[in-house]
This record gives sequence, C-alpha cells and structure tokens, in this order.
Amino acid sequence: MKYRYTVLGSGRQGVAMAYDLAKNGEAELVRVVDSDEKVAERAVRRLKKLTKGTKCRFEAARCDVAKRKHVRAALDGVQVALSAVPYRFNAQLAEWAIESGASFLDLGGNTAVVRKELALHKRAKKAGVSIVPDCGLAPGLGNHLAAHGVASMDLARQVHVRCGGLPEKPVGPLGYKLVFNFLGLWNEYRGEAEFLRSGKRVRVPTLTELESFESSHFGALEACVTSGGTSTCPQTWEGKLESFDYKTIRYAGHWAQIRLLFELGFMDERFEARDGIEFAPLALTQKLFEEKLTFPDVRDIVLLRVLVRGSHAGQPLELQYDCFDRHDEKTGFTAMERTTAFPAALVAHFQARGLIEPGARPLETCVPALQYFDELPRHGITVQLQRTP
Repeated sequence: MKYRYTVLGSGRQGVAMAYDLAKNGEAELVRVVDSDEKVAERAVRRLKKLTKGTKCRFEAARCDVAKRKHVRAALDGVQVALSAVPYRFNAQLAEWAIESGASFLDLGGNTAVVRKELALHKRAKKAGVSIVPDCGLAPGLGNHLAAHGVASMDLARQVHVRCGGLPEKPVGPLGYKLVFNFLGLWNEYRGEAEFLRSGKRVRVPTLTELESFESSHFGALEACVTSGGTSTCPQTWEGKLESFDYKTIRYAGHWAQIRLLFELGFMDERFEARDGIEFAPLALTQKLFEEKLTFPDVRDIVLLRVLVRGSHAGQPLELQYDCFDRHDEKTGFTAMERTTAFPAALVAHFQARGLIEPGARPLETCVPALQYFDELPRHGITVQLQRTP
C-alpha cells in the first residue's frame, strides 16, 4: 500500500519528517509546502538526494497556513497532513484538515492549543479522520514511552519524564545551543506546568524545583520544570496514577541564568519604563538568541529518560526507558530533528494505515503503545529499556 502525505512547513523538523515518511512511511507522495516557495523547493532538492532509490515522489508548493484556500489546496488528495509550523496555527489547521478529509498531527508544545484541537473530536470522527496533537519529542516520544510503560504493568503508579536537547559540550554564556524555534523555547520556559500529584492535577511554576540528573554520557546535569511536556497525560491519568511530571535537562548553571533573564524582564513581550518609554524586550532577546546561540560547528545531542513505577503480577516493577541520540553526519539531520520528526512520522504512518480510530484524541489514548514501541527502531530511534526487578 502506498500513501500520500503533506508536510506543512519546510524548516528543520518538516524536512526530517518528509525524509522519514519517504523512507519508512510507505509514501507514494510527500508534498512539502512553505510560505516561501523557494524554501520548499530547496527542501525537495535535498530530500531527493537523501532518498535516492526510493519510489516516493516529492512536490514543493507555496502555502500560507493562515489562509484556508492555500491549506485546502495543499491537502488535496492526501491521507495525512503533518504540521511543522508554529503551534499557534495548529487548531485552525486541524479544522481545515477535517474539511479536506485528511488526518492531522502536529509537533505541539502548547496544551491550550491542543485542547482546542481535541474539541474537534465529533467533527473528526464524522469525517472519518484522526487528529493527534503533540507528536514531537517532548511532548511526543516521552509520552509514548510513558504510555508503553503504563500498558506494560498491571498497575502503574508513577511516571517521571526528563528530556533535553543539548550541545555536545557546554558553549556560550548559557551552556546551550538553540536547537529549535526560539518562541517554542520561550513558550516552554514561561508560565506553569501541569503535573499529577497524589492522583490530582496541580499547576507548578516553570523554572522551579531544580534537581540533579546523572547521565552516563555527560555526568552531572540539571533538570527544571518547564511547560507543555506533560501535555494531556495528567488529565488522561488523573485518579489512575499517583504522579506524572516532566522536567527539561540542561548543563549545570543554565537554569540560574535563565531565571535571571526572566527576572530582569528580557523575556517580557512588552515593558514600559518609568519615563513612559515602551520597549519590546522579547524581540531583542529572540534576535540575540538566534544570532549568538547557533554555534554551527557544535553538534547537538538529545537525552530522554522515562521512569515508570508500579507493579506487575503482584510484584513491584520499575521500567526505565533511555534514548540517547546524536547529530547524523550522513544525512545532516540534528539529534533534535531526528528525535522530534521521526517519532511524529511514525504516528502519521499509523494514521495512514488506519491504525488510529477516527476522532481527535490524545496520543496516549489512541496510538497503539506496544506496536509503536516495536516499530521505533525501524525509524532509527533507539530506546534502551531496563526492568527492575
């Protein structure tokens, strides 16, 4: 069977998703679109070089994702649409995908937007398509592994997810390299996270509850609360699990410096001085991050650990999932691109094959967790699973 896909957005993750669909998604066609047609065309040229020997056909097209007519044209004749554009567009894109008769997924990152997508459940079900938000790395792969752990036990009690995209070594003033969209990073660093504690949902401020994280690859690191990583899992498992939490991993010292930037107002969208002069600090900070924290000669890595505790067959059981990924020199895909895009492409392949029922549902309830875990290695994502006892 051959399938047709559209990837909305031809940036880092969009190209990586298109690549994995061509290699592993039984793709007959992958349509790659962008607001800048030249960017889409450049992406297609790269994809053709990377996928020589496959029978997948690529198309490049211009698409303004804020315009219904453009999106409907981009989704014409495809089974699944994948969004690699900023999260603010995803709820509207999901609606237009339903109108087009295409299933839809995105890389998410903002739970309020995700809930708007999930509110489309009846419409998606009636149209016979599936909507699956938050399918990237975190949220995304981390939540899939959590679901696998919960499904592998008679009684799961605790889930702890820790994840970080880092340079191979600390660089620059923050010990950090910008590995994805700045506004996505800013969104994670501000506001509150939603966790499960004592079986109930609670709100926890970001940039709090600093803890040490030991890595066999990099030694002592630090993890801190950020928003969006738990996605809908606390709501899904409220009253079923005792706890579910998520923290982001960085090199030691990073979090203290980020808190300083927030406290001084560098992460504020607007600031009015005492003399009445108004500033836009965030716009400047974005430019500085994008200019000063790229470090093109420094490769990135991704660390992901999911710990699930509970019992099985009457005995205590702990499952630890560890994923460690590096920049791929052969394809040029970064670790962040690989671990964000390839797991999402696998969900799209599930949707194309009809393995996910019509409707709009959280990934932890609609994606077959055991089969997903079994198919991950074929997409180049290696996860080590340790069982105790």
